[in-house]
Amino acid sequence: MNPLPRDYSVLSVGAIVFVSLMAPIAACAAEQAFPDAIESDPARLGWMVGAPPPPDRVVRFDDGSYFRFPAMRWSVSNFRQLMPTVNVSRGIGPPKALPRAMRDDIDGVTFTPLGADRQMTWDESLLANYTDGIVILHKGRVVHERYFGVLRPDGQHGAMSVTKTFVGTLAAMMVAEGKLDPARNVADYVPELGSSAFGDATVRQVMDMTTGIRFSEDYSDPTAEVWAHAAAGNPLPKPQDYAGPRSYYDFLKTVGPEGKHGQAFHYRTANTDALGWILARVSGRSVAQLLSERIWSKLGAEQDAYMSVDSTGTPFAGGGLNMGLRDLARFGEMIRNDGRYNGQQIVPKSAIDDIRRGGHREAFAKAGYDLLTGWSYRAMWWVTHDEDGSIMARGVHGQALYINPTAQVVIARFASHPVAGNAANDPTSLPAFRAMARHLMRASR
Repeated sequence: MNPLPRDYSVLSVGAIVFVSLMAPIAACAAEQAFPDAIESDPARLGWMVGAPPPPDRVVRFDDGSYFRFPAMRWSVSNFRQLMPTVNVSRGIGPPKALPRAMRDDIDGVTFTPLGADRQMTWDESLLANYTDGIVILHKGRVVHERYFGVLRPDGQHGAMSVTKTFVGTLAAMMVAEGKLDPARNVADYVPELGSSAFGDATVRQVMDMTTGIRFSEDYSDPTAEVWAHAAAGNPLPKPQDYAGPRSYYDFLKTVGPEGKHGQAFHYRTANTDALGWILARVSGRSVAQLLSERIWSKLGAEQDAYMSVDSTGTPFAGGGLNMGLRDLARFGEMIRNDGRYNGQQIVPKSAIDDIRRGGHREAFAKAGYDLLTGWSYRAMWWVTHDEDGSIMARGVHGQALYINPTAQVVIARFASHPVAGNAANDPTSLPAFRAMARHLMRASR
């Protein structure tokens, strides 16, 4: 059973990824029997190998085959070959070296998955979660690094909704610098959204996803807003009878109200699209340009990053970022060090402090995340409120950035899990990350 609609030609990559956030899809996928990580290894299956590849090993964007499992495991490391993108430049300076102190005691670290009665090793968890690449930093040094499938150290991988955290961090920076007032209404910055549900929401409510907007994610309903979002963001030519919005910005102007702003957390990608528009309007730069100038070119990144775009060249703020794994780890290390990295203060410490304090925990609880009890959401970061002050960036299909300041640990992971929702990998991932942080903290005493 394929959860995507028959007409793939109206969908963008960002929209398909966004659709896959939906609980009904995750539940449907969870009932399927997928080949395991070894059987579905994209290198083993030979996707897109040859000149040309065999017909049964070709993946395409326009027919949606690129995001069907297991071909999706190749696509997430090769999005730029399939669709329009815009560069996120690392600048022309030298990369910031990541010191290495590789350990041989990582793979055997054990933990008990949530709801299980048998322990699992770290090594076993990597295959269980269809890991494409993982880097662990301890005190700023690489202690563990592995790659699987077609991802290589010099490759790039879709970050999915980890993108949101970068956009939220940019907004937090501008708030700390006094360039963006979180108490002002969205329409004050983007008048074009004045008649939409976003118009009378505050910037803070958008940043923390507590807006009251109508954005149905019921994929079985052909009139649901998610499909309009999908069609609007598609960079390919529209069907002749298409009459809907033709860009992310056009779509945002159509979003209507549902509920009241500020009362409950609702994870809706449209919020990040709106925040991206706000940032672009305030800064005069696209999200991709802003990310390059304010963060990427200052990190000492090894590689340029890139973002998928709609037909007008607008970067997909909600999930279009692709990057190298080590560079994601560098970003996490910068956040762990209170925004300072590569010899400079990149993100104001006050912004980091605000993120770590977290958002409204009662509002978050209303979303009903059973595996994230006690967490909150602030500036598009997931805040655990555990005793270590851990925070996370999270994306579908297993993308993760885990930062534990007490243990001085950063874990960056790219993955291609067949089930989109994090509920499929959280029972393994969350205790594994915590166990690794505890192990490294004990080992350094």
